[in-house]
Amino acid sequence: DMNRTFPDNIKFRKTADPCLQHTLYNVLVAYGHHNKAVGYCQGMNFIAGYLILITKNEEESFWLLDALIGRILPDYYSPAMLGLKTDQEVLGELVKMKVPAVAELMERHGVMWTLVVSRWFICLFIDILPVETVLRIWDCLFYEGSKIIFRVALTLIKQHQAFILEATNFPDICDKFKQITKGTLVTECHSFMQKIFTDPGSLSMATINKLRETCREKLLSQG
Repeated sequence: DMNRTFPDNIKFRKTADPCLQHTLYNVLVAYGHHNKAVGYCQGMNFIAGYLILITKNEEESFWLLDALIGRILPDYYSPAMLGLKTDQEVLGELVKMKVPAVAELMERHGVMWTLVVSRWFICLFIDILPVETVLRIWDCLFYEGSKIIFRVALTLIKQHQAFILEATNFPDICDKFKQITKGTLVTECHSFMQKIFTDPGSLSMATINKLRETCREKLLSQG
């Protein structure tokens, strides 16, 4: 995964001096030793690489990665990725509550949430939304916890509800979800961040944790 991490970024090219691929390798190997239950999982390279670009510091990136994986997003990057799968199902339940017409469309065409939002969750919107917007989201993520991911996802869906509902088949829905992460809504990061705290309405951690418990039990029962 090293060569696939930000290949277009000049600082991650092998010709760079210093080459951040070496720093990324050190952080990921150190974390693998630090948290043997997780080790390394695909997606962690983008998270760690982004932290390195932001902090420009190997040790700070390591501890921020530890906070994300160990505290803020537990089980997202474990071998079974149960936390990640659970939260994708939780989003589906939240959409039923907040944007029922979109949930009904997804169900009618048999589109699983993992097909359209897995990269949102596993990469924490890296390479999905503009850099400035992602940085603002991550600030809130470290400060307020994982419910920020749901606020961002719900805002994207709610703001583009009419556009999504134009879809008439399975591939069309998938294409709509790719398109809603582009445009002025997400490039104007200040107004977008205001929207994520107003558009989804009330969203407590108690509600999210209750849904997580239900969705996790459902996934475990399915094997």
